[in-house]
Amino acid sequence: MHAVEPEDFRLAKLEELRRLGIDPYGARFPGVQPIAEVREGFEPDSPKKIRAAGRITNIRAMGKASFVDIRDRTGSIQLYFQLNKLGEEKFNIHRLLELGDIVGVEGSLAKTRTEELTVFVEEFVVLSKALLSPPEKWHGLRDPDARYRRRCVDLFSNPDVMDCFFKRSHIIEAIREFLRERGFTEVETPMMQPVAGGAAARPFITHHNAFDIDLFLRVAPELYLKRLLVGGMEKVFEINRNFRNEGIDRRHNPEFTSLEVYQAYADYTDMMELTESLLRTLATGFEPSGKLPFGEHEIDYASPFRRISYIDAFEEANGFPVDDVPRVRARARELGIDEQPLGDELVLDRVYEQTVEDRIVQPTFVVDYPAALSPLTKPKADDPRLAQRWDLIIAGMEIGPAYTELNDPELQEQKFHQQLKGVDEAEATLRSVDTEFLRALAYGMPPAGGLGLGIDRIVMLLANKPSIREVILFPLLRPEGETPQG
Repeated sequence: MHAVEPEDFRLAKLEELRRLGIDPYGARFPGVQPIAEVREGFEPDSPKKIRAAGRITNIRAMGKASFVDIRDRTGSIQLYFQLNKLGEEKFNIHRLLELGDIVGVEGSLAKTRTEELTVFVEEFVVLSKALLSPPEKWHGLRDPDARYRRRCVDLFSNPDVMDCFFKRSHIIEAIREFLRERGFTEVETPMMQPVAGGAAARPFITHHNAFDIDLFLRVAPELYLKRLLVGGMEKVFEINRNFRNEGIDRRHNPEFTSLEVYQAYADYTDMMELTESLLRTLATGFEPSGKLPFGEHEIDYASPFRRISYIDAFEEANGFPVDDVPRVRARARELGIDEQPLGDELVLDRVYEQTVEDRIVQPTFVVDYPAALSPLTKPKADDPRLAQRWDLIIAGMEIGPAYTELNDPELQEQKFHQQLKGVDEAEATLRSVDTEFLRALAYGMPPAGGLGLGIDRIVMLLANKPSIREVILFPLLRPEGETPQG
């Protein structure tokens, strides 16, 4: 029993191909030109033979001839099959082709009477027989859940989806190029860690059999990247996956891609300049004006990004100061936040997240967070209640934070213990103080600036996609057929 039953008529054609001695799953087909190059290279006065391959998207049979459209990752082109050109045997084989089959062709390139650029087929091979029909007669998958579950079909039937993921690849490569030009070295740090550190997030737990120890899929690479600063690698970055065992919505996926950057002898103002320059470079790479649409908004990456303090942003949104604890807790209850088990700082931040971020559309650095919310950050010298930290908000989304990194090992240890006091008992059991990181700090880490940016959210913004699932090839989904509880 097949997991998915093929259509009977496709199975019959598959068997007919085999009966004729034709391998329905083909072999190497060398010399293939991307269809876009075929089109660009057409010279009407000097026709030439070309070799192309792609998936069949349309068939128009007309007795002794037929027109067939194929598509590869670069575009589409029309094929013309003629009985008098191919001969009866090959022409009859071409009649066994169906929508979704992958074929390779060789022939002359010319235009038809309707000026359609066409390959006049002289030879062809079946490269892969499709046993399932393309969706909706090739009009593409439309249901979002089906699209994410059958991403392979989504890619070949919706060209704009394919374009989005090529754009994602381009963005990541442009980020690498930008940082390399500024003297940064790309590194890799462990995905499995003995201590869940670097961010206040619930980790995934796994078990290593040989050592018989539990490990955590990393929630952030921060503590390992800082070890590299201690070791003398003064400008490093990593683009890789983080894992957080938390909720899923249009902005969150448990497995996501982040960029983290650390620079010795710098601070959070240097990270601000770096980030603003990076995003402006990415945006102007797509649109020279630096202004790109996102939903109903036009985001301006070319103008200087706004700066506002955390304290001012909170008061602007809520109408009272951050140190009015009774009003902060009352506001939390209005917002449906269970504030009783939480410390004052966490209640404040939950209210901030729900009242401030959605109001911000244009790129804005929210600076100088309460120090209690930033245990890995150096306090401000003129006011230790505040941390040298900023978060970048665009279109209501947090794109990422940056810090002047804390390099005092004694103060860092104190803040680790304070951080554990501010979480509930269930979360505290999953986290502990990273003593090896503290040992590294004790050897001496240079003053440094560090930042973390969400790659998926940057792609959402630059590709104008409203959901993180649109920019992750295989997002985590609820098991098919299962409905939410409650």
